Amino acid sequence: MDDIRFRIAEAARMAGVSPSTLRLWETQELIRPIRTPSGQRLYDHDLVERLKTIAWLRSEKGLNPAAIRETLPEEGITEEEEGDSGISGEPAEDGGEVPIGLKIRHLRRQAGKTLEAVAQETGVSISQLSTFERTSQGLSFTALHAVAACLGTTIASLGGREKQDARESLIREGKWPSWPTTASGVTIQTLAEGDNMMECHRFQLAPGASSEGAYQHEGEEFIHVLAGSLAIVLDGDQFFDLQAGDSFYFESRRPHSWRNSFDGETVLIWINTPATF
Repeated sequence: MDDIRFRIAEAARMAGVSPSTLRLWETQELIRPIRTPSGQRLYDHDLVERLKTIAWLRSEKGLNPAAIRETLPEEGITEEEEGDSGISGEPAEDGGEVPIGLKIRHLRRQAGKTLEAVAQETGVSISQLSTFERTSQGLSFTALHAVAACLGTTIASLGGREKQDARESLIREGKWPSWPTTASGVTIQTLAEGDNMMECHRFQLAPGASSEGAYQHEGEEFIHVLAGSLAIVLDGDQFFDLQAGDSFYFESRRPHSWRNSFDGETVLIWINTPATF
């Protein structure tokens, strides 16, 4: 799979931009495509993932080329080259919110695992992992789930606030705590706080937002569509199209992937139990 090369038009389509934009990014030293002897530009999987991250930083964070160059690691960076990069992998001691990427780095180092080891276990490239640890951006929902499982944690534990025992939880409309945004177009909000058996979330999915692959875990899931529509695939060959007002239940151990199939925003209530999401 790592030997697959994409032409500029294919890579641009996968990154959601135009071929001329990729040429511009090259002149801005954001990306260095592979060149054939004849001078044709080619992009492998790692380069395509870098393109997606650049596109995300431009559209969602509004960063200019200079800021993006400062944010992203050099292409092909290794663990030794990365070092600490001036960013501690330890959780903050001042009570401030710790970026999810630094939480991943801290857990990885606690486990004594290198970037290469995590990459081999999860199928996520070293460059993606390095970028995510530095920026908390660039991993798909599926990739983040795999990395969390590899490090013995869950997406909810990484993205949520510190959980405390709570006999009741009241969150007023519009006051939902939001997880840090790690994937383009996916906003996850907490509907019930506390160390509970059920994880209750509100998903807001931009047009085209998806899990970018299938994942699975222990437990059960319930989805209710408030607005828009959601396409779900179970076991790789069972397709379900959920419309506003529809509800859906399934066992979490079944490989599942999803995508906003509406041309506008889709909003869901999504409940997992037990807390293994």
